[in-house]
Amino acid sequence: MTPTRPVRLGTRGSALARWQAEWIADQLRAHGTPVDLVLITTGGDVRRGPIGALGTRGVFTKEIQQALLDEQIDVAVHSLKDLPTEGVEGLVLAAVPPRERPGDALVTPRHARLSDLDAGARVGTGSVRRRAQLLYAQPDLTVCDIRGNVDTRLRQLDEGRYEALILAEAGLIRLGLAHRIAEVLPTSWMLPAVGQGALGLEVRANDGWARACVAALDDAATHAAVAAERTLLAALGGGCLAPIAAWARQVADTLQLDAAVLDPAGTRRVAAQAGGPPDAWESVGLDAARQLLAQGAAELIAGSRARD
Repeated sequence: MTPTRPVRLGTRGSALARWQAEWIADQLRAHGTPVDLVLITTGGDVRRGPIGALGTRGVFTKEIQQALLDEQIDVAVHSLKDLPTEGVEGLVLAAVPPRERPGDALVTPRHARLSDLDAGARVGTGSVRRRAQLLYAQPDLTVCDIRGNVDTRLRQLDEGRYEALILAEAGLIRLGLAHRIAEVLPTSWMLPAVGQGALGLEVRANDGWARACVAALDDAATHAAVAAERTLLAALGGGCLAPIAAWARQVADTLQLDAAVLDPAGTRRVAAQAGGPPDAWESVGLDAARQLLAQGAAELIAGSRARD
């Protein structure tokens, strides 16, 4: 297929979002598809305060999805961890490219490991999931809310406002900042967010042209993994305000999913593991969700909402 016009990619304007969109654009161009980038400001880009206080799901995606519905763009580029599991009528997740490393990274100028931090050390994160898992693993830390893009957070760290930050490994790699990583935290206790490290390409359901343009970028293994994670999240009824963590990946011929739910204070944790054939991603996600619900996950999720 030779496109008759450029594909219009919609993206947020942050440095990381633009990097991601430019990477997608380069992949499309490599397949002979011309691309125009369209920058869109979202509610999450202009509002201040902790992420959990923004008060709505899809705070980083709604305006981009509306632009897609309004035919101002042809493809929306999302960080999948920001995309709510509730679908928008008329839109479809058409492609998921290969995932970058999904872990969470410790960034600190004076230490090599999280365990080196002194009791009471101030660790900055904007994620309730990271906060809960940090406190569960090392309850003597002082975990502080932080907002802003990666550069803003690193500047605050370098100014001494925090002893350490926890940031997504993928974002640091994509921005050429992997050298700032002191330690990638073990997934045995710090599981990533649903969809972390993965990008999603959303199109209008009736736009076969756009769907065909992005089809070559879809990675089946990554798509199955994030679909299992998102199935789990939807079954739990959770979102970005709840400390829910999940990581699915293909191990040999099996899709393996590890998941956990915590209370916001990091005093209680329930965990599950499920597996199955890669094309059985829905049953894998539902199996893990059932295990978590049987251990009281609904109560922990409700508690996180009451806290917010």
